[in-house]
Amino acid sequence: MDKVYDVAIIGGGPAGLSAGLYASRGRLDTVIIEKGRWGGQAATTEELENYPGSIEHPTGPKLTERMREQAEAFGTEFISDEVVGFDLSDKIKVLKLKEREIKTKAIIIATGAQHVNLGAPGEDTFRGKGVSYCATCDADFFTELEVVVVGGGDAAVEEAIYLTKFAEKVTIVHRRNEFRAAKSIVEKALANDKIHVMWDSVVEEIYGDGIVEGVKLKNVKTGEITDYRTDGVFIFVGTRPVSEFVKGIVDMDPKGYIITDSEMKTSVEGIFAAGDVRNTPLRQVITAAADGAIAAISAEKYIDKTFGQ
Repeated sequence: MDKVYDVAIIGGGPAGLSAGLYASRGRLDTVIIEKGRWGGQAATTEELENYPGSIEHPTGPKLTERMREQAEAFGTEFISDEVVGFDLSDKIKVLKLKEREIKTKAIIIATGAQHVNLGAPGEDTFRGKGVSYCATCDADFFTELEVVVVGGGDAAVEEAIYLTKFAEKVTIVHRRNEFRAAKSIVEKALANDKIHVMWDSVVEEIYGDGIVEGVKLKNVKTGEITDYRTDGVFIFVGTRPVSEFVKGIVDMDPKGYIITDSEMKTSVEGIFAAGDVRNTPLRQVITAAADGAIAAISAEKYIDKTFGQ
């Protein structure tokens, strides 16, 4: 407990690792705390072709491992543990972990967001093998193939429209008989010849042999089960920020995303947020990494101003 870090970063995904790199290069004593897998959601993505510069065999695990190596090379420390509490009564903040406590001058929250799962059999089995939660990331793999989009909100319908640039056929599966998405988006989707809709339907199972080959759909009104062949399943039934542990500490929007300004400052002085956990219009590896860099620079300025370094 005697040591005081300059910056403690909560979350070891692209935002946290980028923040660690920038903070450490700025000669700040930096630690990253991660309760799960290093690399975050990006580390579970086998193909990552849309990250600038990652041309040859780009994968999430490779990219995030390189990010960690870079941060480590500049002196970032890594702790595998979970933050379970805070003491913010003084300028020097205390993070309470399951195994220990650490002191720090500034905090960067980079815990990301989790996709809401369907919970259907086969979803986890075929994750990255036909099951996706990001059309921007994976649409190109389904060029001239047929895909299913699950959901009925703005994200689902917008991503279905985006997928028509690549896929031969896009079928939207929605549990209701009308979309929840904005009328203008719905009109655009329904006018697209590549988009088909399965109303009043839910995905009961995703199946295949190594890769996705089809889904079993259930009509919620009749109970009828339909075997529907498809090459991919894109799931857009919502995301959930990993922010419960700071509820009541920093300001959040109604969905639980942390509110920040353009410098990643939260409502609490000395606490910053970066990446998918904050209210941002795009949740991609590149935007998370950019957020992390900004948060680190903002934290450095805060430390200089507050502690006179």
